[in-house]
Order: sequence, then C-alpha cells, then structure tokens
Amino acid sequence: MTIKWVQVDPLVMNGEPFCYGSRLTVRQLLEMRRSGYDLTRILTDQPELRRLGIAFAYCYAADHPERYAEFLRPDGSLTGPGFSESESAGLPPELQRPGVVIDPGAAVIRG
Repeated sequence: MTIKWVQVDPLVMNGEPFCYGSRLTVRQLLEMRRSGYDLTRILTDQPELRRLGIAFAYCYAADHPERYAEFLRPDGSLTGPGFSESESAGLPPELQRPGVVIDPGAAVIRG
C-alpha cells in the first residue's frame, strides 16, 4: 500500500488538505513553520507526523501557490525554517527541494 501523505477529502477538515494520520492541515503546518518551528519542534509537538509526510506537505504547498500564497516568498520558497541538509538525508530526491523542504541557511551540525 502506498501512503498518500497529503489527503483532501471534502468530508474531513472541511476539505482543507491535511497530513496523513493526523488532524493537522497543511495550512496549520505552514503556520507553525512561519512562526519559526523547525523539524525537531514540529515532530516533538506533533508526534503522529513523520519526516516524509512533512516534506510532502511542504512540496504540496509549493505546488499549489494559489492556495498558499501567503506562505511563499517571491522566489517560490516557503517562509520559515525547513529541513537542514542532514535532516533531509534519506528523503526521495524529488522532495529535496531547496527553499521548500531544505532550508539552505540551516546550520549543519557535525558530531
């Protein structure tokens, strides 16, 4: 079975796109990101989410600029912190989008 990480159902959440396995809409996730929530904080506050699902939600938002224009910069990148390079490791290549999923300015922590 393939999981559809962002789902749209007119009978769920008033038709607002939402993240699989949660009651968190893509818009709510983007509001958290714009408020400064990084991946670690989102996953801490919303443990039902998965890294892959968050990446899909960010890409979904970037691919629907008419719906999420308030969260997009003029260059098409999303406002707020995204994944660091290390956090994006292991994501499918189509999700490793700079400015959408990956935050080019995120600090890389080396151990």
